[in-house]
Amino acid sequence: MANVKQTLEDALKIDGAFAVCLADAKSGMTLGSAGSAGFNIDAAAAGNTEVVRAKMKTMQAVGIKDRIEDILITLGEQYHIIRPLGTREGLFLYIALHRSSANLAMARFRLAELEKTLQV
Repeated sequence: MANVKQTLEDALKIDGAFAVCLADAKSGMTLGSAGSAGFNIDAAAAGNTEVVRAKMKTMQAVGIKDRIEDILITLGEQYHIIRPLGTREGLFLYIALHRSSANLAMARFRLAELEKTLQV
């Protein structure tokens, strides 16, 4: 099992990745981060906490009894993937990728694989 720092470093090796973090969806705070100094990962984690909360609230309102595998946000030049941890409720991995150099399918696959090795 990999620790948080190692998992985040491995996530940065995903093609196109430039920032990644493990965040707490209850507080919006990061438990660890890695990547580009020019990208405010702490602000992104806090903002994406609201995305996770809104989706969970919506699922509850419409009676969907399932778990979120991941949430994809597609921007003009970037992909942002939010992956709530199946093993630790309230925590999620967040990765930002450059669209021009990312393979979205592979990024989702690799993030899921990394989640399995993460020890919090």
